[in-house]
Amino acid sequence: MTGSIALLAAGIGAGMTIIGGALGIGKLAASAMDASGRQPEAAGNIRTSMIIAAALIEGISLFALVICFILAGK
Repeated sequence: MTGSIALLAAGIGAGMTIIGGALGIGKLAASAMDASGRQPEAAGNIRTSMIIAAALIEGISLFALVICFILAGK
């Protein structure tokens, strides 16, 4: 019984992690496109910053997923 509850909690945690990461990257991309539209000459720098920030968000999401599944195994 406890194992199934832990797996359910890990699944919910994983889902929340993915939703949070997707919302973060969506907001990041929207802000970057808005900034590029306002200052087209800075689009290259904005794109680079956006890619770095998206990679950091993905890294945090992956870390949270690993933690969810490690805790589900205990």
